[in-house]
Amino acid sequence: MSKVTGAAWGASLLATGLLVAASPARAEPAADPTSIWTLSDENSSITTSKLNDKYYVNGLKLGWTSPTDAVPHFIASIGHSLFGEGQQRLSLDVSQSIYTPADTLAVPPDPKDRPYAGVLLLGATLLQDTDDTRQSVGLQLGLVGPDAEAEQVQNGFHDVIGYGHTKGWAYQLRDEPLAELLGQKIWRVPLGTVGGFETDALPQIEGGLGNLRVYGLGGSIFRVGQGLDADFGAARLRPGLSGSDAYHATRNFGWYFFVGADGQAVVHDVTIDGNDFRNSATASRMPFVGELEAGVAFLAYGMRISYTQVVQTEQVYGQHGGPHQFGSLTLSAHF
Repeated sequence: MSKVTGAAWGASLLATGLLVAASPARAEPAADPTSIWTLSDENSSITTSKLNDKYYVNGLKLGWTSPTDAVPHFIASIGHSLFGEGQQRLSLDVSQSIYTPADTLAVPPDPKDRPYAGVLLLGATLLQDTDDTRQSVGLQLGLVGPDAEAEQVQNGFHDVIGYGHTKGWAYQLRDEPLAELLGQKIWRVPLGTVGGFETDALPQIEGGLGNLRVYGLGGSIFRVGQGLDADFGAARLRPGLSGSDAYHATRNFGWYFFVGADGQAVVHDVTIDGNDFRNSATASRMPFVGELEAGVAFLAYGMRISYTQVVQTEQVYGQHGGPHQFGSLTLSAHF
């Protein structure tokens, strides 16, 4: 086990202890009558001055989150049945994720490396909050394959910036429908003040079930700053530690630095295991993945901007270059 994996799983064990010890949920937070628009981009090239597309190359998401308690009755009833009382929001989003092997010039690609894959998803998530918990259940529907337009997006962007084309997209996974049910719970555990700054921990568990992925995740984020009760951490594309797109600033200006770690047990990942219902490229998947992350978030004038740097252990046996890195940038605004 690598040092990154060990650290991530150590943090996960700590998070499990925190989950057990966390106190029962208290009252609901203040109502928010405005909706939120969110744009997120994750890219492996953010981490270096030399563009180097490989593995998880890019994830792009556009999302909308409703005002509090502006949720259709039948969906609200599901949330109350699952989670009890709490303040509810509904989030809708569209996302695209792009994956390639390490050598994007080889034709045919290395048969032992991660396959080329594009994933296009529509998602709906019900969020339910108390003062110190956020719980959610969501459904993602979409497809993997050429109709996800990953080749066109990647090589079209390369044309704009004057970078060469990725050569192996003819070998990508074939078109296939995808579905995934997601569940998540985050605890907000205040840790007191240090030098006048607030600190807290955000232990989290998450799971996904479907032909996109089958996985379980446990981990925690630790934060220091001001106005930490505005959200449950910075947003990221799943799987990974994500506080989601919803926030409600409790002061004119808030900010925080954060570090976190998670461990993921992965039973199935179509982007590595290949198509479920037809022959395709495939690779030998690692059953456990660890992540370390660090970043910063600012909240002001109804907006939130965050940046997260992620270091991720190998997802494929024989993966080139050791742990993978990517940056995650998210901008949200109230309307």
